[in-house]
Amino acid sequence: MKVMQSFPEEALEHVLSFVDSHCDRNSVSLVCKAWYEADRWCRRQLFIGNCYAVSPAIVTRRFRDIRSLTIKGKPHFADYNLVPEGWGAHALPWIMAMAEAYPGLEELRMKRMVVSDEALELIGKCFRNFRVLVLCICDGFSTDGLASIAANCRNLRVLDLLESVVIDLRGNWISYFPDSYTSLESLNISCLESEIPLSALERLLDRCPNLNHLTVNRSVPLEKLATLMNKAPQLTDLGTGTFMSEPRLELLTRLEGAFSRCKGLKNLSGLWDVAPSYLPVLYPVCSGLMFLNLSYASIQCPDLIKLLSHCRNLQRLWVLDYIEDRGLKELASSCKDLQELRVFPSELNNQDPNIALTEQGLVSVAVGCPKLQSVLYFCHRMSNKALVTIARSRPTLTRFRLCIIQPRCPDYITQEPFDEGFGAIVEHCKDLRRLSLSGLITDHVFQYIGTYGKKIEMLSLAFAGNTDLGLHYVLSGCKNLKKLEIRDCPFGDRALLVNAAKLETMRSLWMSSCQVSYRACQLLGQRMPRLNVEVIHENGSPESGSEECTVEHLYVYRTVAGPRADAPGFVWTMNGNSDMRCSPE
Repeated sequence: MKVMQSFPEEALEHVLSFVDSHCDRNSVSLVCKAWYEADRWCRRQLFIGNCYAVSPAIVTRRFRDIRSLTIKGKPHFADYNLVPEGWGAHALPWIMAMAEAYPGLEELRMKRMVVSDEALELIGKCFRNFRVLVLCICDGFSTDGLASIAANCRNLRVLDLLESVVIDLRGNWISYFPDSYTSLESLNISCLESEIPLSALERLLDRCPNLNHLTVNRSVPLEKLATLMNKAPQLTDLGTGTFMSEPRLELLTRLEGAFSRCKGLKNLSGLWDVAPSYLPVLYPVCSGLMFLNLSYASIQCPDLIKLLSHCRNLQRLWVLDYIEDRGLKELASSCKDLQELRVFPSELNNQDPNIALTEQGLVSVAVGCPKLQSVLYFCHRMSNKALVTIARSRPTLTRFRLCIIQPRCPDYITQEPFDEGFGAIVEHCKDLRRLSLSGLITDHVFQYIGTYGKKIEMLSLAFAGNTDLGLHYVLSGCKNLKKLEIRDCPFGDRALLVNAAKLETMRSLWMSSCQVSYRACQLLGQRMPRLNVEVIHENGSPESGSEECTVEHLYVYRTVAGPRADAPGFVWTMNGNSDMRCSPE
C-alpha cells in the first residue's frame, strides 16, 4: 500500500490512460482508494450497460471529465415487441446532466433509448466540440431534432441512426449543415423512410473529403448511386439504396466505373430491390470486401453463388435464406476467412417450399470455414447429428444463436429433443460467450449449460425446459452470466428465489410468460435491496388477483440508484421496504 501511495499521481493517471477496456477500468478503480481517485479524475470514456443501473447524478459526482459516453436503455427483448410501449429509457435526463457536468463531451452512443427532439437540441447547443452521435434502435425524435444537430454541431464527424425510428417532419434537414461544414466522416441514414434531398446530400459530400462511411436509405435510386460514389471515391463502407432499374448500358457503365474507383471499399450493405442484371457491377470490389450485409437484399441463390465466388476475403456475411444450402456450400468453398454468419428468414411465418435451406448449409460452413466464430441461423429444421458435427468442427465458436422457427420442434430425423446437440455445443465450444436455444429442449440441456458454459455471458431461451430445475442449473452453474432472457418457459418461484444472490452478479434477468408468481417477486425485492425487481402488467394490476398468480413480465437488474422515478402505470417495483409499487403513477 505504501508503494501505491508513493506512486506519483501524474504517472498513475498516464498509465491508466492506456487502459481502454471499460471492464479493466472498473477493476482498476477497485484496487485501492488512490487508484479509485486517479480513475475518477482521468476517466474519459464511460460505458453504462443499463440506464437505470445508476443515476446521472451519481455518474457526474464520481467522474470529473467524461468525453465519451455509451449508454443502453430498454432490454434486448424490446426488439421482439415484448417490452410495452412507454416503458421508459428516456435520454433527456442523462443529456441534461451531461450538459451541465461535461460541456466538453465529444461522443454519445445510445442504444434502445427514447431520444426526444429536445434532447437533440441540447446536444447541439451545449457541447462545444461534439463529434460523434450514434443512435442505435432509438426512437422518439424527428427530423427537426436532426436539423438541430446538423445546424449546431460544427465539428460532427459521425452521425449514425442505425435501425432507429425517425418521425419525418422536415425532409430537407440535411441542408441544415452549414456551407462551411467539412468534418463529416461517417453518415448512416438508412432507417429514414422519406426521400432524401439528393442535391443537399451531394453538396455535403462535395464539402467532406474525409467521408469514408455512407449508408443511404431505400429511396435513393440506382441512377443516383454512381453520382454519390464518384463524389466520394475514398469510401470504405457503403450502404446503397434500391438496386433496381430498367437495364440500360449507359447506367451499367457508370456504375462499373464508380465501383472500380472505390478501391478501398471494405463493407457493403443495402442493395434493396435488386435487379440481377446490375450485380456484376459489384465484382470489381468483391475481392476487397470484408463485410457483406445482404439482410435486406432479395437476391436469389444462383446470383448469390456468383457474387460470393468473387468475395474471397469475406469475414462477415449477413444474408436472407434465399442463399439456400447451395449458396452456403459455395460460401464455405470460397470464403475461408469467414468469421461471422447470419442467415435471416425472408418470411418468418410462412416457409417458402422453393427455398432449400436446411441444417446442411450450416454444417457446410462450420466444416469449411476454419475461422468461424459467430453464428445466427434461422431455419425450419435441425438435427442433433448436425449440431454435434458443428460443435466438433468449430470448437472456437464464441457466439451460437439458433432459431428453429417452429417452437418446440424436435430433431426432424429422430423426433428426439436437442439435448445431445446443444450439449455438444456447450461442451466442445469452451469459449462460448453468447448462446440462444430453440427447438424441443429438456432440462438436461440446462444441466450441460451449467456444467460446461462457464464463460457464457448472455443466454436467450424460448419455449424450452421441463421444470424449475432448468433455471436452477443455469443460475447456479454459469459463473460469468451477465444477461439472461427467457420467454414461455416453465420456470417459476423456487429456482428464482434459491439463486437470488446470483442475480446481484448479473446485469439483468428478463422473464416473459413464465411461471413466476407475484408473491415471489415481492419476496425477491425484500431479500435483495440492491436489485430493482420490476413486475410489468399491461392487463390490470397484479395486486388485484391472488399472490400466486403469475406475472406477465419480470425484469430484474442490479442498481445503485434505487427504484426509478419514471416508471409508467403498468410497472410495479418491488423493494425491501414494502410490497407496494414504487412508481409515481
